Amino acid sequence: MSLSAMPGKRLAVARVGDRINRPSHLATAPNRFQGWSELGEKRDMPGPLAGLRVVEFAALGPAPFGAMLLSDLGAEVLRIDRADAAWPQMPIVSRGRSGLTLDLKSDEGRARAMAAMDAADVAIEGLRPGVMERLGLGPDTACVRNDRLIYARMTGWGQDGPRAQAAGHDINYIGLTGLLAMLSPEGEAPRPPLNLLGDYAAGSLYLVIGILAALAERSRSGKGQMVDAAIVDGSVSLMAPILGMIAGGLMPADPNKGLLAGNAPYYRSYLCADGLAIAVGPLEPQFRRALTGAMGLDSDALNGEPVAAAQMLAKQFATQPREYWLAPLDSVDACATPIHDWQAARADPHLVARGVFGGDGPVPDPAVAPRFSRTPGAAQPDGDGAELLDRWIGQSR
Repeated sequence: MSLSAMPGKRLAVARVGDRINRPSHLATAPNRFQGWSELGEKRDMPGPLAGLRVVEFAALGPAPFGAMLLSDLGAEVLRIDRADAAWPQMPIVSRGRSGLTLDLKSDEGRARAMAAMDAADVAIEGLRPGVMERLGLGPDTACVRNDRLIYARMTGWGQDGPRAQAAGHDINYIGLTGLLAMLSPEGEAPRPPLNLLGDYAAGSLYLVIGILAALAERSRSGKGQMVDAAIVDGSVSLMAPILGMIAGGLMPADPNKGLLAGNAPYYRSYLCADGLAIAVGPLEPQFRRALTGAMGLDSDALNGEPVAAAQMLAKQFATQPREYWLAPLDSVDACATPIHDWQAARADPHLVARGVFGGDGPVPDPAVAPRFSRTPGAAQPDGDGAELLDRWIGQSR
């Protein structure tokens, strides 16, 4: 489906090639990142972080995804790969980088890495606490040499605490904080939702939030600082809305017994006759009436005993294939949508219209998110790390 084929939808499109004028209050600011740079001005589609210089020390898990998000938004990311550590490179998450392999155990390698941080706005590392200090590349050194540097540290347990030096992974972090138990039906062993919640939501996204907040503060103070992003901290923060509902009496102390955990007949998934599933979520009465009306059921069908109502709705869905039900449900506000796997999601008309999946290969390349009206940005091509570092050093002299 083309964008022009969507009736009643008007899209705000930023013009390509518009020159960004430097605000007068930044006229005397340093020539490095203030949201503006020669690089950003020359780009066809500059992202909002154009001109930001980021040094990423290659690691596993959430740190690379956080660096990808910054690159997607226009930052220049120099990834330093360790000669003695073979980190697997994931094709999508590692996009938009200029890679440089250094031996950080050698004087020359450490000197090059420090030169990169001297010229950078942000450094990201995801190693155990103390590793960078032992290499002579920790914030105790780097932030003294470059007092505008935002030194962002991504770990599971945090920089301090009894478990700071312990090994761990996503399931351990969300398990310890109570987040995993919130997602586990009673009587079943907790099962992690891939590693999306811990590594990437509680980890990467909070890492990026911390970096952006530190940059905003630097614009006032002129000083950098260290950002301690821990997955356990982010996991507890993510629980705030649920804990708030518990505190307000809107949800039981065990969230698995609550409405949003699939215990209500109108907030769960159902299988159709062809084995395909539909997500049903009409929480409000008017949407429930729309759902039952579209399915030929009594308007009060979902207001009775929950188990019986769910069984009735499951039986009804099972009589026809999914496409049969989607036709009437899509014509009303019933809060009912197909549940796709990622392969099928690529062809969904709404997602096609939004352009959320890119690329023509067997695995899609997610588009940049979120979207900006003036500075839309785009996934950037990979570059040569040695050339990028030499340019940074030359421009910083």
